[in-house]
Amino acid sequence: MIFALFASFIVFCLWLAYEIKKSRRKERQREQSFWELEEKANATRRKSLENLDYITLPSGILSMAEHAEQNFGNDAAIFSRARECFDILNSLSSLKIVNFTGLTNTELKLEYGAPNITLLTEYDQNYTLLVRTLQTLAEESYKAGLFPQAEEILEFAVSTGTDVRQSYFLLADLYVRNGRPEKIEELIAAADSLNTVMKSTIVRTLKESGPYSGLLRSL
Repeated sequence: MIFALFASFIVFCLWLAYEIKKSRRKERQREQSFWELEEKANATRRKSLENLDYITLPSGILSMAEHAEQNFGNDAAIFSRARECFDILNSLSSLKIVNFTGLTNTELKLEYGAPNITLLTEYDQNYTLLVRTLQTLAEESYKAGLFPQAEEILEFAVSTGTDVRQSYFLLADLYVRNGRPEKIEELIAAADSLNTVMKSTIVRTLKESGPYSGLLRSL
């Protein structure tokens, strides 16, 4: 009995050592492949950026700032946050914005050339600021009872391929509120096409029953 247990322990130790060695070998191979790809990416020459999918802010959303005091003025805190959002959007409207969600710097350099990486990073950072600002503005619009405005803002955000979960969830709740729950299927399709780790979470939540947004659950 003791010999059988000892033999089993030896077999387990040998198996464990083999698995550790195999895992380390795979890790070294992955690391080597990464650095080979990174070396290739760094040697990629500059390419034209004129055909990038640049994002332009709709005039309808930018013009909402003209009525901000009238629409948000009843609540000083909401008005302050909305004004800040409009200021950010106005600044972004003159900048170049591109959604590179899901792409690594190595992939960007391979596709567009290493010398462009600073510009590409800037464009992507502008996009991140854009979708976060749109989400905040949509929430403040919802709190102020500006449901059509919130819906317009969120539909634009989704059209850009945002992976901000709450943008999908709040828009889904707005569709339900306005008697158009069937449009949630469009949100599911949009989320399912995303190149992001958030895709499965967004799709799974939208397939469940609402309310979807944490904002509504907290009000």
